[in-house]
Amino acid sequence: MKKIAFLFLGLVVSALTFAQDHEPLIVKQLPSVKLVDMNGKSVNTAELGFKGPVVISFWATWCSPCKRELNTIHDLYTDWQEETGVNLVAVTIDDEKTKAQVPVYVDGKGWEYLVLMDPNGDFKRAMGVNNVPHTFLVDQNGNIVYSHNNYAPGDEEKLYEEIKKIVK
Repeated sequence: MKKIAFLFLGLVVSALTFAQDHEPLIVKQLPSVKLVDMNGKSVNTAELGFKGPVVISFWATWCSPCKRELNTIHDLYTDWQEETGVNLVAVTIDDEKTKAQVPVYVDGKGWEYLVLMDPNGDFKRAMGVNNVPHTFLVDQNGNIVYSHNNYAPGDEEKLYEEIKKIVK
């Protein structure tokens, strides 16, 4: 009786493993959330209006790894745009207490990114972001094709390789 039970269990495990290997890739689209830019203009996240790939980076003024990542990308951004047509959207999760520091920091660093404010965390929750920095790569069709959490030097190179894959 034990042999039959083990044989049945083996068949079930094999069937589940086979089914998981062949499931279609689930592609997630950018959710539609209304945020505002640094000038107070309303922006729908599902209609950013860029033609090429888009990097969406969640950050905050109090997050050192976030600022290191975005400052490192800033140094490379012009080359990335020329080579791939990528645009970067920096979504700050600073709340009411700290959001006044956002324009000061962004202008001080000379970031050329679209900076959106998410003080209530609506877009953050819709994207499943638990902590910052969290970076997403979105293809030309609005599909989220890459996601990375945290930042270590060199992560920008991996991101750039992912960007190049979708603009071939």
